[in-house]
Amino acid sequence: MEARSRALKVLCIADPAQKATAARALYDAAQADLPLDRAQAFTRPDGLPGRPERPQLVPTLQVPKRSPFTTEGRAALLHAIAHIEFNAINLALDAVWRFAGMPREFYLDWLKVAAEEALHFTLLHEHLQSLGRQYGDFDAHDGLWTMAERTAGDVLARMALVPRTLEARGLDATPPLQAKLARAGDSRAVEILDIILRDEIGHVEIGNRWYRQLCRERGLDPVALYPDLVRQYEAPRLRPPFNLVARHAAGFSAEELAYLQS
Repeated sequence: MEARSRALKVLCIADPAQKATAARALYDAAQADLPLDRAQAFTRPDGLPGRPERPQLVPTLQVPKRSPFTTEGRAALLHAIAHIEFNAINLALDAVWRFAGMPREFYLDWLKVAAEEALHFTLLHEHLQSLGRQYGDFDAHDGLWTMAERTAGDVLARMALVPRTLEARGLDATPPLQAKLARAGDSRAVEILDIILRDEIGHVEIGNRWYRQLCRERGLDPVALYPDLVRQYEAPRLRPPFNLVARHAAGFSAEELAYLQS
């Protein structure tokens, strides 16, 4: 089975641990000699993405805020991050099967992202289990996949609004979150978030790079286009504080960072 059809098969896996293992194995195979058909257009199967019966998905505002200064609150917080990482596996795999006709490097980039998100989920779930909890024990929201559905028809919009918008929010949120977890005495969670922040800079850079390439190919100005896409697809508005150092490392230009701060 070639790489893109296999990515779709992995996306359909409901069990999170099995999906994470399969995503990492797929990237290993793709780096070796697994064939990759850039031209094939797939019919969307029912039931995408594969996910477990729990967590129950509720509107974003119904997910309660939890303090990291109790064991239960810290577990809920780690569960929320694990849910983001599980969804990020799905988003990366979705980009691989859905968008035909892209360069081979595009697919390898997103298979790498899927594998790294799978590692993040695994590390977080193991730590969550050390607190006596499992993935699925708390309610969660479906914001990430909702944006994947909205941008399903245009790879340029997907690159603009998933990696360089939704995932880039994680660059901003992670350092304050690490500070809270450090104050709560959870050094392992801080270590895991160090790994996630390092990798997410790379993921956002991949999104920036392909967004700009697609804009060049279509003769569009990436800076001027971005606010139009935010409005068209009803993307969430970004709010400060911004991690400008991480965003610069992820490939945002000085003009884009100035736009953010305005």
